Amino acid sequence: MASSSDERGDWPGRWNHLRKILERTGPLSHPQFEAGPHALEFLLEQCRILVVGAGGLGCELLKNLALMGFRNIDVIDMDTIEISNLNRQFLFRPQDVGKSKAEVAAEFINKRIPNCRVTPHFKKIQDYDEIFYSDFHIVICGLDSVIARRWINAMLVSLLKYNNNGELDPDSIIPMVDGGTEGFKGNGRVIIPGMTACLECNLDLFPPQVNFPLCTIAHTPRLPEHCIEYVRVLLWSKEYPFGDNVEIDGDDPEHIQWIYEKASERANEYNIQGVTYRLTQGVIKHIIPAVASTNAVIASICATEVFKLATSCCPSLNNYVVFNDADGLYTYTFEASRKEDCLVCSQMPKLLTFKENSKLQEVIEFLSGNPVLQMKSPGITTAINGKRKTLYIQSVESLEKQTRPNLKKSLKELGLIDGQEILVADVTSPNSLLFKLHLVDEMQAD
Repeated sequence: MASSSDERGDWPGRWNHLRKILERTGPLSHPQFEAGPHALEFLLEQCRILVVGAGGLGCELLKNLALMGFRNIDVIDMDTIEISNLNRQFLFRPQDVGKSKAEVAAEFINKRIPNCRVTPHFKKIQDYDEIFYSDFHIVICGLDSVIARRWINAMLVSLLKYNNNGELDPDSIIPMVDGGTEGFKGNGRVIIPGMTACLECNLDLFPPQVNFPLCTIAHTPRLPEHCIEYVRVLLWSKEYPFGDNVEIDGDDPEHIQWIYEKASERANEYNIQGVTYRLTQGVIKHIIPAVASTNAVIASICATEVFKLATSCCPSLNNYVVFNDADGLYTYTFEASRKEDCLVCSQMPKLLTFKENSKLQEVIEFLSGNPVLQMKSPGITTAINGKRKTLYIQSVESLEKQTRPNLKKSLKELGLIDGQEILVADVTSPNSLLFKLHLVDEMQAD
């Protein structure tokens, strides 16, 4: 129960505690920390924080940041609340189902915590440009989407400015704190764009999404997931149980139920155990298992790092921490290193080596399948004789149809030469990425 002082909005005990932290120095203080009332004033009135994601981890982050004293918080999330969210996303109630996560979470915090101003954005992160993101002092992510995290990371790196001597302008740096959980495991990292390893530098820490071979799911299924994928990939497009060309909706219980029943029939045919409605929904929607206690731990770590970055009261995490309480309790902190040839933060094109007679299709498959790149739908353009040429675009149906014949052409037939620079656009980045082709003939390849 809130005390009368809480209801009046003065919270004397909490603010006095913050003053003690920020108006005195100590042995653990950051070397550049200057104790005094200005630090508290910046924290309460000026510092703008952007929380990306209002799900399980996002709810915890919002609560932690608001209780720490941050008053200017924005939250962005494109999703609406589902019944399955209520068991761990504690800012939501049954009557909120179907509403915007960002809007409901912001309203809850604003009502509960005096003087806190949380501004919701019920949109995709890609709906905003660099002007929007440059208004924040710190960005903190609580997402389960690697694509979205890569996009935010690339956006913040693109905001960096350099002087004529190539020196980084510190005022253009917007730190990013990233947290992620899966079951009883979690991680947190602090990214200082232009200075520390960005998220793309250590992309190989994220395992590629599991895709089952089509021959396996069609002819020799061994796992319950194979049976579910068989129905999703092959049977649905063959039978269209809910009408011609009706796509699968992972949020429609009738769709999930139909897939579950058909997958169960196939599992029985091959004596495979374990097909359940919940597993079916998880495979169809690519659901990552979430545990409330893990979210709470990772959110506390990440929110603490935001507080450190905002106040410099002590050094921040350097720069990656893992957490695991599946068997006992284990944590480990290490410094992730920058990659000299990082696609996002190295400011130099990455070299791609292919044979002259390699097909453009092979380049697309490499960009998608390479564990370092992990692109989703790469589109390639280049400049030949000073004229811009689109080689292949997947994201626009009309352009995909128009450029599809190029996939069967060799790089030499397309007019590409050794040293040619190509621009690759993908949903994982707000900006096109620059590559340089190194083309070799058959003898060099051998």
